[in-house]
Amino acid sequence: MNVRTSFAFFCVLTLLVVAACKNNKQQQHHQENTLDTTSGKDYLSLVISLDTLLSAGYKEVIYREDSLLRNATDSTLQAYYHYFSARRYSLEKKRDSAMAEYRKMAGKKSDVEVDMLKTYSILDNMTSNGTVDGVVMSGLLSALKKAESTHSRLTYRFYDLMAKAYYQNHNGKESLEYAERYYKNHPYKSHPVIRQRYYDISFMLASRADDYEKMMLYNVKARNLAKSIGDSLAIARSYDNLCQVYARQGKPEKAVEASRVFVDYLKKSNNLMPYAYNNLATSFIRNNQLDSAIHYYKEAIALARKNKEGREEPSYYKGLIEAYKKKGAYAEAMRAADYAFAVELDNLRRIEAVKVEEIHAKYETEKKDRNIAELSSRNALNEKVIRQQRWTLALASLVFIGILLFFYILHRQYRLKEKNKLLQSENSRLNMEQKLLQAQLNPHFIFNSIANLQSLVASGDTKESVRYLSAFSGLLRSVLEQSRRDFISLEEEVTSLKNYLQLQRMRFAGIFDYQVTVADDLYPENILIPPMLVQPFIENSIEHGFRNIQYKGILTVSFSAENNQVLIVVDDNGTGITSKKEGPQKKRSLAGIILKERLEALFKSSGQEAKFEIENKENNGAHGVTVRIVIPEIKD
Repeated sequence: MNVRTSFAFFCVLTLLVVAACKNNKQQQHHQENTLDTTSGKDYLSLVISLDTLLSAGYKEVIYREDSLLRNATDSTLQAYYHYFSARRYSLEKKRDSAMAEYRKMAGKKSDVEVDMLKTYSILDNMTSNGTVDGVVMSGLLSALKKAESTHSRLTYRFYDLMAKAYYQNHNGKESLEYAERYYKNHPYKSHPVIRQRYYDISFMLASRADDYEKMMLYNVKARNLAKSIGDSLAIARSYDNLCQVYARQGKPEKAVEASRVFVDYLKKSNNLMPYAYNNLATSFIRNNQLDSAIHYYKEAIALARKNKEGREEPSYYKGLIEAYKKKGAYAEAMRAADYAFAVELDNLRRIEAVKVEEIHAKYETEKKDRNIAELSSRNALNEKVIRQQRWTLALASLVFIGILLFFYILHRQYRLKEKNKLLQSENSRLNMEQKLLQAQLNPHFIFNSIANLQSLVASGDTKESVRYLSAFSGLLRSVLEQSRRDFISLEEEVTSLKNYLQLQRMRFAGIFDYQVTVADDLYPENILIPPMLVQPFIENSIEHGFRNIQYKGILTVSFSAENNQVLIVVDDNGTGITSKKEGPQKKRSLAGIILKERLEALFKSSGQEAKFEIENKENNGAHGVTVRIVIPEIKD
């Protein structure tokens, strides 16, 4: 279930993507009758009527209203300005920004509906992270009671939220009850889009209860309504649902027929995907039509290869091998198995290549260590020379010649100090590179990553293995390339962070979610920043902040510009900074020390301002740590 949408919207997500010309004309006519640019516009009616629009029409209205309200006088004082701004952020997948806008909504004291819309929008966001906890459920029940007692026009939406929450908590009975209340109380329940959505919901719930009779009933109704609004994807989905029903009832012939229609509709709408061929091939195997199954498994493999820009896709070979075995074509089955094995072998070779890169990285680290030792020796020698010059100045001050010598030595001392400063700066830079490279190539992380990859390969999940390996090799490659440069583009930094976060998320499955955002006024390809500047803090958040927490971690990284400076914010809702001297706090302190030394070596030596601060949100009654880094804005 898509946790970022309401329960009803999730069930028919693809319904809101494509609409036929006839239905688009109906939407345009509906919008012209609903939209009113006068100051006395009934915005609540407009918000409710949005339920009847498909994706294109819905997005058009949101952006139009947001634009109109932005240009209006005192727009920021209007509650619906913040509402439509939040909806726009939601369409752009900026959930935190949307939540901030919802919280700014405020109507008149007597405007209960604005308060209810604000409460609904916030709760809808809060129930979009999987299982709904007791605190949120309590808030939902309280809001529902208030909506019912005030006879709010938005009461039906709170029924929808309750259905969504119970569904996510695996309570099908309660979910169905509230879904029926949602439909019965919807002001547009006679509209075909709303009715079709309701039947899709009912099919899902009936499927969970294994009630084949109701599954068939709701699926037929959903298909008829999809045909009436001209939604080919919804029609196609209904035949895929029908195939599932027949397969579970042990009717393979009918399942094949339904699956064929499903594929045909996807072809007509130019939405054909490999899984459609795979489902059809599976239906043929169940019906013992092995030649057809083989044909469509090959079609699925060919289409997957095409979608992957020529790369092999072995995920459908299991069904192909099974079909060959049932047919008795063991030689063909062996060839298919050999081919799948060759792909897996190629993955193992990639792992070996990663190991070679790791050895090379260790060599580079040792090389930098030698350079650091050499520079330290030169620094010690220069310090000794400076001390000798001081003694010489003290003796030379006794005579006139000593006075002349004194000025000469001062001049020479000044030059030596400048040279020493340069050597210290170079020493600091190389030392930071060495620390950064060691932190980036954390052997513990690399070994865990390789172990995870081996587990994925051993499990036969080659698609996930390839995806994991691609991200891992890309991260190592970028780390090795970037470690030789003082500055890289913000675009490269963001790409490296996303690869690192993707690996960590695959490693710690289900532990946390993340979001990396770049402000609209920043051009990542033109902004230069030091490489892997925030990676140590991200690692701390994941490795220590999210360890042993009883809730889902949220990690956000944002880049913005202000007053010719770049602001980087790393925020998590983990355990925060503990009072212990060892463990996470020590790691966080080490990351701060390294960052401070890097900023001094790169910016403060040249007179530029660069700083950072680490805030323990526990001091404000919240969870986690916020790190703010400010560096000069350097453009390429």
